[in-house]
Amino acid sequence: MTTVGRIESLWRFPVKSMRGEELREAFAGFAGVYGDRVYAFRSSAAPKGFPYLTAREQGRMLQCRATYRHGARMSMPPNLTEAEAIAPGATPLYAGPPDLMVDVATPGGEVLSIDDPRLIDVLSEGMREDLELSLLRSDRALTDCRPLSLFSIQTRRQLSQEVGAELDKRRFRANVYVDLAEDEGFGENAWVGRRLRIGDKAEIVVMDRDPRCKMITLDPDTAEPNPEVIRRVAKDHDGTAGIYAAVLVEGTIRPGDVIALVA
Repeated sequence: MTTVGRIESLWRFPVKSMRGEELREAFAGFAGVYGDRVYAFRSSAAPKGFPYLTAREQGRMLQCRATYRHGARMSMPPNLTEAEAIAPGATPLYAGPPDLMVDVATPGGEVLSIDDPRLIDVLSEGMREDLELSLLRSDRALTDCRPLSLFSIQTRRQLSQEVGAELDKRRFRANVYVDLAEDEGFGENAWVGRRLRIGDKAEIVVMDRDPRCKMITLDPDTAEPNPEVIRRVAKDHDGTAGIYAAVLVEGTIRPGDVIALVA
């Protein structure tokens, strides 16, 4: 196997389009990072194929910080050790609703339960009066496309140079930020169609380059837009930045873990 990089940092997003949380370790399962994008808000104004409210329409979502109430219990599946001990490795049991409870710190400083109706009031502020929002909870990640997203810090650096402004990596909302062995931006594009091992056990297959939208124009703290980011990605990089992957072999991954080409 050939080493192509290391994990720089790991992130998950308990609520779709809200702020993410950095992780010291993560279980990469068939559905993606454990606990990632379990919740979303359905919008009556959104298309049926993508029925969610996102920060593209309501920038306040990016200023909401979502965290699991029982963070320690949501670090890994509850029976992971026992499941991995069964050859060749059983798929572990995922958490039930009590462990999945999320608290959201709003821009106004309140901390609300994810199912508190007042949170919908916060997200409806400034939106059209006839908009209807409802909470969704899923047993699988409500991702845009594939279950796992990767983005290199070299790509962030190159885009910062091209845009002429320092871009926070968090605006790209990846699960896995990668420090490439070859120090060139967009080097992760070469992994499309390839199989990778991360750490001791987890294996993924890279399916696609990540087509980008308005989300990457938004500052992850203020939600202020910088349209030049998407213009540059569209003009010079076919509208893509980062990659999507599917998990083939489940396993625990950590910052610093080696990423190696398997096939």
